[in-house]
Amino acid sequence: MNARWKPNVTVAAVIERDGRFLFVEEQKREGLLINQPAGHLEPGESIVDAVRREVLEETAYAFVPQHLLGIYLAPGPDDIAYLRFAFTGTLGEFDASRTLDDGIVGTVWLTPEEVRAQRARHRSPILERCVDDYLRGVRYDLALLLTHPAIPGGQGNT
Repeated sequence: MNARWKPNVTVAAVIERDGRFLFVEEQKREGLLINQPAGHLEPGESIVDAVRREVLEETAYAFVPQHLLGIYLAPGPDDIAYLRFAFTGTLGEFDASRTLDDGIVGTVWLTPEEVRAQRARHRSPILERCVDDYLRGVRYDLALLLTHPAIPGGQGNT
């Protein structure tokens, strides 16, 4: 193994409303892919703050994380690995004036069956697993996530 290898820390939100899940459509080299609202942890940011920011940037919705769904390790291209912290929660207000992140074409609400039928369009190999864990009722308290006080918003957790 490469001595300099380290996983890329990412966050994602699994958001369900009336039996449908919120996804973003992203234009990538491989085509138009679907993913949960997700992205990378930025320096000096708590993991919970990162998922709030990513959902807003990719969907224009405010997001209130309520539970940790799971922590997933998934392979990426070129010997990259992604350590994904997936959350569940509720959507807040929609900001229609907000421009979505580069590459995000829009949002779609899909049933679990529609998600499975579109496996060829999944951006992440763990996208479906996150939905399945949500449907199985997996939930962890956000207090599991400790943030050092030196990180903005860090006071022990979240």
